[in-house]
Amino acid sequence: MADATATLRVFRGDAETGKAVDYEVPLTPGMVVLDAIHSIQANQSPDLAVRWNCKAAKCGSCSAEVNGRPKLMCKTRMDSLPPDQPITVFPIKTFPVIKDLVTDVSWNYEVNKKIPAFKPKPNAEWKMYQRDVDRGQEFRKCIECFLCQNVCHVLRDHDKKQDFGGPRFFVRTAALEMHPLDSRNRIPLLREQLGIGYCNITKCCTEVCPEDIHITDNAIIPLKERVVDQFYDPLTMIVRKIFPAK
Repeated sequence: MADATATLRVFRGDAETGKAVDYEVPLTPGMVVLDAIHSIQANQSPDLAVRWNCKAAKCGSCSAEVNGRPKLMCKTRMDSLPPDQPITVFPIKTFPVIKDLVTDVSWNYEVNKKIPAFKPKPNAEWKMYQRDVDRGQEFRKCIECFLCQNVCHVLRDHDKKQDFGGPRFFVRTAALEMHPLDSRNRIPLLREQLGIGYCNITKCCTEVCPEDIHITDNAIIPLKERVVDQFYDPLTMIVRKIFPAK
């Protein structure tokens, strides 16, 4: 492997203009795509912009589209990619490009502000079943890489950012809403501001999650069921008409 090389076809540019540029990179054992990008920065193009931090698949910073698939560059081994063709490395497409592989994901943090924080029930007894603990721990594994946001067709193809929160924030809402000691009701928020009804359960978000969170089955579907129960169940609708919420 001492003389082996790979061609990386990397996007260079910004939101206005850009192009793919080819770089020849020497391969080393155990090399990941982020290593190859660092090699380009060190030896060929020091101005290549890329966001990264931990290089351990826990910070979620190095999201990109490698050969057209949303991945963490630090978790994608070079030897897992086809050796006989250029490896394309492009920024995630749902969010605007700042420069090269760096995108502006600040919209996500604005959505996050809409979700009310955990509020314990008055005089709550702090005991939980293990199944509730396990469920909450799964949701809290999210590293906010926003790969699920990137592949969501509601955000990517239809640009419904004003009306839709996206998979990452359904996961966060589920972690709060399904907590047995929480006292808030976020179901109206899901229906009216986060637009959960736009999701048609394609499971593409679950497929790309690097933490293997079952986003669709364990978060989105149960939340959609709660929305239906609260807003579309005939008996509930009658009760709401007789006793309107204050």
